[in-house]
Amino acid sequence: MAHAMSDDQVAGELRKMTAFIRQEALEKAKEIQIKADEEFAIEKSKLVRQEASSIDSEYEKKFKKAGMSQQITRSTLANKTRIKVLSARQELLDKLFEQARGKLAEYSKDKGKYQELCKNLILEGLFAMNESKVVVRARKEDYDVVKKAIESAKDEYKKSLDLKELKVDLDEKNPQPEGCSGGVSVVGGAGRIDINNTLDERLKLLETDALPMVRTSLFGKNVNRKFSD
Repeated sequence: MAHAMSDDQVAGELRKMTAFIRQEALEKAKEIQIKADEEFAIEKSKLVRQEASSIDSEYEKKFKKAGMSQQITRSTLANKTRIKVLSARQELLDKLFEQARGKLAEYSKDKGKYQELCKNLILEGLFAMNESKVVVRARKEDYDVVKKAIESAKDEYKKSLDLKELKVDLDEKNPQPEGCSGGVSVVGGAGRIDINNTLDERLKLLETDALPMVRTSLFGKNVNRKFSD
């Protein structure tokens, strides 16, 4: 037969149970705290990595943007400089040809040299035309010189090709226009073919044909230019 527990025994058992429950609660709380700390550390590490990745990504974007901005700036400056250089070069070339144009009229002042020049220009036209009848057009003030040049050119042309007949007349009804610097035009084909050998026209041809050579002489060879214009 079980004996009833005394009040002291009951109190002792209660104290044991309370201590056990308290110990269990402390251990459980400690486990929860450890787990919470671990989860916090993991979450914190994840947040730090995400933030670091975001900062790296943002830095990379800004770095690329800054690099592109620098490239654009360098390219813009290089283009502006290149345009300035090309503009200055073209201005110099234009000035040179303008000075040459201004000196064309002076060439006719030396009658001997000018007559020889007109003869050669007429000869060039005769060989190109290859006709037995042509007319020559010149400035009114050059008529006397050009008439002599025509005779010299005729004799030389006939001798070269062993010709007997060749008619070359000065077209006094159609002189070269006002402002012409000199030279002649040789007209054949019943007026349909006109070889313009005026000094102005020859200078235009020189500007086009000799420009690459003049540019190279003045500024040197451009290593970036693959073809000559």
